[in-house]
Formats: sequence, structure tokens, C-alpha cells
Amino acid sequence: MTKRSHHLLSGFVLRHLFGIRHSCFVILFALGIGTALAEKRAITEKDLWDFVWIGDPQVSPDGARVAFMRVTVNEKKEGYNTSIWSVPMMGGEAPRRLTKGDHDTTPRWSPDGKFLLFLRSTEKDNKPEPPQLAMLPMAGGDSFVFTDLPRGAGNLVWAPDGKNIAFTSDTNAEDLAKQEKKKSQESAAAKATANKATPTPASKADSEHESDVRVITRAVYRQDNEGYIDPKHPTHIWIVTAPRSGEEKVKPRQLTTGRFDEENAIWSKDGSQIYFTSSRIDEPYYELPRTDLYSVAAAGGKPVKITTIDLNTQFGPGGGALSLSPDGRQVAFVAATNQPINSYTEPDLWVLDLSPNAKPRNLTANFDFDIDGFIIGDSASPRAGGLNKPIWTADGKGLITVYSREGKRNVGLFDVTVAGGGEPGNSSTVQDLTTGNHGVMNLGATPDASKLVYVLSAPTRLNDLFGLDRASQGASPKQLTNVNDELFSKLNLTEPEEIWYDSFDGKRIEAWVQKPPGFDAHKKYPLILNIHGGPHVAYGHIFVHEFQWMAAKGYVVLYPNPRGSTSYGQEFGNVIQ
Repeated sequence: MTKRSHHLLSGFVLRHLFGIRHSCFVILFALGIGTALAEKRAITEKDLWDFVWIGDPQVSPDGARVAFMRVTVNEKKEGYNTSIWSVPMMGGEAPRRLTKGDHDTTPRWSPDGKFLLFLRSTEKDNKPEPPQLAMLPMAGGDSFVFTDLPRGAGNLVWAPDGKNIAFTSDTNAEDLAKQEKKKSQESAAAKATANKATPTPASKADSEHESDVRVITRAVYRQDNEGYIDPKHPTHIWIVTAPRSGEEKVKPRQLTTGRFDEENAIWSKDGSQIYFTSSRIDEPYYELPRTDLYSVAAAGGKPVKITTIDLNTQFGPGGGALSLSPDGRQVAFVAATNQPINSYTEPDLWVLDLSPNAKPRNLTANFDFDIDGFIIGDSASPRAGGLNKPIWTADGKGLITVYSREGKRNVGLFDVTVAGGGEPGNSSTVQDLTTGNHGVMNLGATPDASKLVYVLSAPTRLNDLFGLDRASQGASPKQLTNVNDELFSKLNLTEPEEIWYDSFDGKRIEAWVQKPPGFDAHKKYPLILNIHGGPHVAYGHIFVHEFQWMAAKGYVVLYPNPRGSTSYGQEFGNVIQ
């Protein structure tokens, strides 16, 4: 080999090696960028705008699909958008959107599963109008709205045969008269415009602004999330024929009247009666909580009082909601005793015969944890999350409900009958249908309760939908959605550490320690002690954006459930009285 050849070869090798080294640099540089891009970031206050909540899951009668609400933030309008989606009960498909509106809530399957009833609000002047009843044919076609009530509707319930729908509304006769008058004036103006005539001007009385002055005469005059209570507009039971198309015109009719609110409407097994509750007390603030159970013929007539429920049903997302037994002879509900008068009384599971002057029977008097109960955080749907009313098993021997225990919220099955008896008894034990350090927020089921669906939250999971097939031996819960995974996969969230400590008198207190990402045990950190208000609520094993955000800022957050908190038994909750 000549000297020149050697130089040429050396140059080739050097150039080749340089190329390899340069390529390696490019690859390593690219990998570095990829690693940097893949690194998780701290959660911020603005991440709230991108959260997605799930609420009010409803299983189709055949158990094949779940309809649910999807709630997102509308930052521009400082509010929320709600839509209705669907997913197969056993998973395998991505959820798909069913309704097109921005304010669609409360999905309810028809008994044959061919229609989905829901509530829709449209917007006027950038504000939602009162919600109206709407229907979506599941075989295909667009949804349609079929009521136009001045004060909207709520609490939708299908009749057993699917021919009628019961609901509640605050609309009164004066509202309807004003609405008809306004429609007549608008129609006359439209005709005049079409005929190029001058429309008749509205009278001065019609055009005057209604006074917004309120005269308060009652101690309880407004409620959270509802605003002022209007005594001129009590909530009543209404009924309407279920239309099968938008061309079918139907007219709602008011079933009950009077000056007291009515709620918790359910149909009798044969569809001839509607049961409901009403607290007919002029000034409830000064009396012990109680409510009366009534029935009214679906065809119309005067309501008949069945019995008085001398209990406190006015609490929680499912408090007081009635659930009819499979044989149609009993109702189950969640309530708390009002004697003795306590600062806090645990809610229990009750059963009541639908017979005159019957007395409710407590099934869980010896079960020292909260039926339903509160676990506070950011996991509950901000809009129309749905009720957790008790669910009867097909044989009528069991009731399925959510219960809270030591900061956890799970689904349990409670016995209704005493072994060898047949009369409702006292259940002190529970068969857990879900277990784990999490919180079940909403619960739904098929008519026979063979399949359950629920919304679940955990400290690093905002909420997602899960399904459970009780009919399959040994079946495990199946995750049906992952609505926040895209966002949460980018966030450096930390799992709080559960601790228990002894108070000054030896009482055991549960608390959680939320540490910053990358916590170093050899370093010192500022501590935030976050104690909940209420006081009768509880922190627990659910997602809390506030604590994750504080930890991301470099703080250690200690959040305890001090005495007076719920989910630890009656004595612990009431000890601060």
C-alpha cells in the first residue's frame, strides 16, 4: 500500500468514524429530547380546565350498554358542558357520544331499551334555559325535545310499560298562562310582519320588568346550588305520554297540586300508582326532620297518605330516594334517625311496607359505618351526578348500596331477611362487592341487579367507569373508560401515604400525608395541615386536586379525619357534640 493510499484510507476511516460518531450524537440527542418530552410535569391550577368527570351511569335493560354523563369545563363561559355517552358494559370499545347538546343530562333507558330519555337545556343570551324532556331513538335518528315547561323538568321516571313518564317541575298555572300569552303575541307579530302590517304593541303591563325584590318570611329561604326558594313555585309531580318521534305531539299534565314540594317519585309495579314523598311542614327549620309517603293514581285524583316516615332523609346524594322491591310491596331508602337529637347520626338502610301506617325498619342498626356517606374531594361530577339509591336483588332478599368505612367508599350487599324467617331483619354484616382503597361515587344496575356499573375514584385517578357482572362466578371489575389518562399521563402525581396515630386520649385518628414529587427523606419541607370543615364529612382515598397541587409546589400536606368525621362509626362522628 502506498503512502497516498494509506492517507486516502485513513481519511475514509476518519470520515466514516466521524459519521458514526455524528450519527450517534444525533441519535443520543434525539433520545435526550424524547426523554425530556416524556418527563412528567407538576400539576397546576389550570389543569382543572382539562378535567373530565363521569356521572349518573345507567345500564340498558339487556345489560349490554351503559349510558353516562360526561362533564367538562367551559372556561370561556365559566361553566360546564354536559353530554351523554355510551360504552359496552363489558368494555372492548371506546365510548361514543350519543347526544349533540352542550347541556344534556340525566339519561334514562326505556323499559324495552329502544329509547333513551334525558334532559336538555338550550342556551339563550349565553345562559342555559330550563331543562326539557328529550328522547333519543336508539335504533337511529336524531334526538328531539318534547316539552316546553317555563320552569323546566327533573327527576325522570319511566312507567313499567314504557308508555308514560313521570317527572317533577316547579311550573305553575300562572307560568303557563304567561307563556301562552307571550306565544300569542309573538304569533300575532309574526303574522303582522308577514302581512306587512304594524304589529300591535305590547301593553305597558306586559313590557314592565318583573320586580326582583324578595320578601323573606321563612328561616330556610335558599339552598346551595339552587338559590332562593320560591314559595310560589313548589315542586310537583307531572306525567306525560312517551312520544316515539318528534312528530308525535304530547302535552304534560300536572298530577299533584298544593303549596308543598313533592319528590322521590316512583311507579307502582302495575303502573297504576305513583308513590312520592312530601314534607308538609310550614317551617321545617323549627321541627325535627320527617316526611310523609303518598300515592296518587296515574290517571289523576287526590293523593293518599300512606304513612309518616319519622326520619331524616334530607342528606347525601341518595338520601330519601325510594327503591321499589321486585314484588312491589316494599320500598327501600337511606335515612337517619332523628331521636335522640345528635350533632351527627349515621345514615342507615331502611325498608318500609307499602301499607297504611306502616313503620320503617332499620336493616343496618348494628352496622357501625355510614350507608352512602360523604368522602370529599374533586371526584364527584359537578353537574347531575345521579342518585345512589338502594338496588334490590332479583329475589328481593338483598339490597346493594354504597357505604363508607374509614375513608373508603365501596359497594356492599346487605341481607334483607333473617335466616329461617322471611321478615326484614337487622343486618350487621355486609358482603363486599368491591374492595380497595378508593371511593365509589355513583352506582347503577340492570333491573335484575345481575350487572353493576359504578364511577370510581382513587388518589391518582379523578374518576372512571367500571362494570361488574355479578352473574359470572369470580368475575372481576372491568374498567370501561379512561377519560383522564391522556392528561394524567403527563402529570407527576404522588400517592398519599395513609397513617394512623394516637390522640391525647388514645383514640385512633386516620390521616394522609401527601408528599412532593421526588421527595427526599433527608431534606426538610414546609408542612400544610389541611383540616376539613363540615364537620361531619370525611377525607379519604379519592382524588383531591388541591392536595396534589400543594405537593407539586414543594409542600408536604397532612390531611386528617379528626373526631367528628364520618365513616368511623356513630360514637366517633358524634363525639364532638
